[in-house]
Amino acid sequence: MKQEKILWSSISILIGAVIAILALVRGAWQSGLLITVFTLWGLWIIAVLLLPYIHEAKCRQRRKQQIKKRQQEGIIPVTPLQAPLITGEPIESLLLHHVNHRISSYLQSAYPDVKWEWCEKKPEQLALHGGVGRIRVFGVSDFDHADITLDQNANIHCDMIKIVPLPGENEKESIGGNIPPNKQPVDPQIWYEVQGRNVLESLITDLNSRGHSSLTLHENGDICVVENADEIPKKHLSNFPEKVYWSRLVQVLESNGLAAEVTTQGIHVSW
Repeated sequence: MKQEKILWSSISILIGAVIAILALVRGAWQSGLLITVFTLWGLWIIAVLLLPYIHEAKCRQRRKQQIKKRQQEGIIPVTPLQAPLITGEPIESLLLHHVNHRISSYLQSAYPDVKWEWCEKKPEQLALHGGVGRIRVFGVSDFDHADITLDQNANIHCDMIKIVPLPGENEKESIGGNIPPNKQPVDPQIWYEVQGRNVLESLITDLNSRGHSSLTLHENGDICVVENADEIPKKHLSNFPEKVYWSRLVQVLESNGLAAEVTTQGIHVSW
């Protein structure tokens, strides 16, 4: 506002001076006086109005350079950006709700009717710092739990889990017909979940990609496939259940989407 008043005042003075020269001076002196008046007015405008702006801009630039130099030398600590405070619900709860929606979308892409809940006591810490946490799932026939992995890049990975309880005394008696003497009873379901599943699933995936459609599980635990009319062992299963448990093991394999039958050579599995 002050600069505007100075500008209009100077224009008023300029107009008055020009009118006076035009009214009082004639001849060659008139042009010279007009040029002089306009030159003086322009210099005055630059000195009064523009120079302060130029000087202030230079001072600001100099201060920025000094602050930057001091920060680089460690004289002035760099103030970190402060995250805005969110009033109401804590930030951990808001972040957990966001993670919950992502997990639900992840699971529902494979199991549309799935419902789930956290098994962790403080899932907010998992959402905040990442890591592996367990959830319980409902509405999925083959699994009842899942391990959720949250990494530092905000990626989500899910490993589905089937938890099988150890059988009680009454259940041990009904697993097989004649339990071998001096042998601990074996539950084929538990053996498959703990030892057999990972080996068989990885091998079947590899064999299927190379045109195979079946394999044979031998009594000694060897997994063999037929290539050029010869049976070639591919992998070995540790603690493979004895023959007395094979009928139950066939049921376990069939419940996991495989076709299985007991033969004279072993258990023939196809997919």
